[in-house]
Formats: sequence, structure tokens, C-alpha cells
Amino acid sequence: MDKKNVVIIGAAGRDFHNFNTYYRNNDNYRVVAFTAAQIPDIDNRKYPAELAGNLYPEGIPIYPEEKLSEIIKDLNVDECVFAYSDVNYSTVMGISAIVNAAGADFKLLGPNNTMIKSNKPVISVCAVRTGSGKSQTSRKVIELLMAQNLKVVAVRHPMPYGDLSEQKVQRFASLEDLKKHKCTVEEMEEYEPHITRGNIIYAGVDYEAILKQAELDLDGCDVILWDGGNNDFSFYKPDLAITVLDPHRPGHELSYYPGEVNLRAADVAIINKIDSASKEAVEKVESNIKKVNPNALIIKAESKITVDNPDIIKGKRVLVVEDGPTLTHGEMKIGAGVVAAQRLGAAELVDPRPYTVGKLTDTFKIYKDIGALLPAMGYGEQQLKDLEETINNTDCDSVIIGTPIDLTRIININKPTTRVHYDLDEVGSTNLTEVLNDFIKTHKL
Repeated sequence: MDKKNVVIIGAAGRDFHNFNTYYRNNDNYRVVAFTAAQIPDIDNRKYPAELAGNLYPEGIPIYPEEKLSEIIKDLNVDECVFAYSDVNYSTVMGISAIVNAAGADFKLLGPNNTMIKSNKPVISVCAVRTGSGKSQTSRKVIELLMAQNLKVVAVRHPMPYGDLSEQKVQRFASLEDLKKHKCTVEEMEEYEPHITRGNIIYAGVDYEAILKQAELDLDGCDVILWDGGNNDFSFYKPDLAITVLDPHRPGHELSYYPGEVNLRAADVAIINKIDSASKEAVEKVESNIKKVNPNALIIKAESKITVDNPDIIKGKRVLVVEDGPTLTHGEMKIGAGVVAAQRLGAAELVDPRPYTVGKLTDTFKIYKDIGALLPAMGYGEQQLKDLEETINNTDCDSVIIGTPIDLTRIININKPTTRVHYDLDEVGSTNLTEVLNDFIKTHKL
């Protein structure tokens, strides 16, 4: 039988994982290209030969998704595999229409073909949208397990924006490791909160190799925690699946891919941010959980906000800097920084758009509905410089840093700043302590 020519449509994450687990050593297929979207400056490079395996001695080219139709025709492509996350169903099927119109089949790979089984118990923490509160949930799970004297190793959904060969397996145990691996702001936002709490986190490109090292981590490993990204489903087969939902975007849990997959597969569904969402929105999300996954245990939680220096906010004209992906493809209109500004009596949220430069100006052109907030975009050195210049250009009294990292550690800000921290705080008798105690007993930990 002739090999099928395949294009994997991705964003430097799920696409590489699907290749590694399903296509890399599969003689029935020939992956002729990846396409790239969502993340800037990740196209026009190669998936390297040393990661691609014996069937691909030249590596595999990565093209912009805009060229998908001509790639299908020029390379005689038989099927295209959609492999990125946090996209609405209309977008997914729009890409399907492009693929079918060019003559190829459209495909989605599921958990059975892509999840890797660990020899350690696995807890997955996923979400229905970017910015739902997955990371704070992961931190809470880890803290509760560590309180039981268990060694937890976190593995983060990939963000391989640099040299892919060097990023095959990455281990982060100190802030120095962030420099060693030349992490972007987006990577630091996910890794730093784990490091500062004293637990190990892995990431990279080859998640089978990562799992083998995580299971044998030199600091010990009793439990693997999958810390999901975007709203992707887990790369590892979970023994306990937790999914976080966001009542600020009610209904999205049933209209985004693959967020609904996470909801339907959840053992535990956490409705987060109930303290800043309307009662009606919380009720709609709860109703949707019960509709599609009536067996899921529902936990309600607040996203508890603390501020280092409230005086920098009260009565001041503030610039709020929030997590980048949450505002861009996550489509959120507010974050923890805005909530803190509102609660602590800021005089004004200053609109940064008149002051943006470079790539940040481009970001606001692409994502027109961000509003009077500044996304902490830092996928590369130039974006980081543009972020610094934009903040320093902005006519405001002070800056609220609503990202999970201390931006002043990596850029110079010429105004008073204060950080906003947010943690998961369950409401009611049903909580993660109860869930994890059962998990510990079941797995004899």
C-alpha cells in the first residue's frame, strides 16, 4: 500500500506530540509538512531530523498555516491532521473546509492514539479555555499532595518556541534553569510558580522521553501531575482527570475544541472565579456540566486575589498588564489585574493602545477586542523589548502586574509596580482535599 502524505496543522505543541506518538515510526504515512498558527515566529523552520526519527533524515519543514491550501496541492497531500487547541468549532470546521476544498481528508487524533501510559499515578489538570485557572488549580493539587509527604513531578504542556533539538527534554528546578533554557515570558509564567513553591517541572518536545525522566527524577516521584496548556487534553493517560471551567465565558465549554473533550472526560469539574462572575453565568456553566457529564464531581471555587502593595492602586491611574495568551486567543476581557484594580479603587484603567510599539502594535491589530489592557507578550527578545517600551511610554501613575511572574525581574519598568497573586479557594464541603484523599487511598500512596 502506498504511504499517505500527511500535513499536521499545529502551533508547536500538540502537533509535534501527535507526530511523535502516532506518525514518527509509522510506515503507512509520510508527514510532508507541519503548518504553524497562533504563536508568532514559529513557522519557516524545521522539525529536526534528530527528533523526527529514521524515516525523516532531512527533518520536516514547518510552513505558515496561510499556505495550507497550496501545500496540499503542491505536495499531493492525502490527509491533514488538526492539532492545536483553544479554538471555536467554527474555526475548526473552517479549516476543514479549506482542507476538503483542496482535495484532502480532515482528521482529528484522539486520546487512544496519543496518550502515553505512565508507571506512576497520573493526575491531569486541564481546562475548557485558556485562562480558566488551570495553573492555580495545578498548584493547589501539588500543595495538597506535598502536604501528605508525596513527591510530585509536574509535566507542562509544551511551548517549544526555541531550538527544538535543545528542548527535547527540559527540567526546571530553579530560576536559573529558566535562563539556561532561554525561556520566553509565556514559558516563565507557567514554570516559575512551580519552581518558587519547591517542586520540579518538566517540559519540552518529546513527551515519552520526558515521562521516562520524570518517573525517575533524582528528587523522587510518587505522582505525575499533567499541567495542561490552552484547553488541550492530556498527553498522559490520567488516573484522575480534573477540568477547570470559567463562568466569565459561559457556554464556551460546549463550543471550543478540545475544551468540550476535557469536560466530557472529567472526573472532577471545577467552576472557578465564582466570586467575580454573575450568578446566572455560574448556573449556566453548572447546567452544561450536568448535561454532558452528569457523573462528574462538581467543585466551586473562588480565584482568591492578593496584592503586594494596594497603595499603588487606590486612587491611581493604572496600567494593567495581564497574561498574554489569556487576552489574545483566550478572548478574555479581564484578568486578575483588572479585578484587583476594581476592588481596590483605581481611579482609571489607562488604555495602552496609543503607546504601543512594534509587535505589540501588531498584536492589538490582530486581536481588536482586548480593550484597555496590556497583554504580556514575550515570545521572543523583540516582543520583550516592545513590552518594556510600551509600558514605559504609557502615561499612567503605576503598573499592576497581573501575570504569574515578576516582570520587573526581566524588564525595566520606570513606574511604581505591584504584583497581583491569585490562588484557588474552594467553596463548600466538596473540595480537592476530599478528592485527593480518595486518590491516595486508591493508589496506596
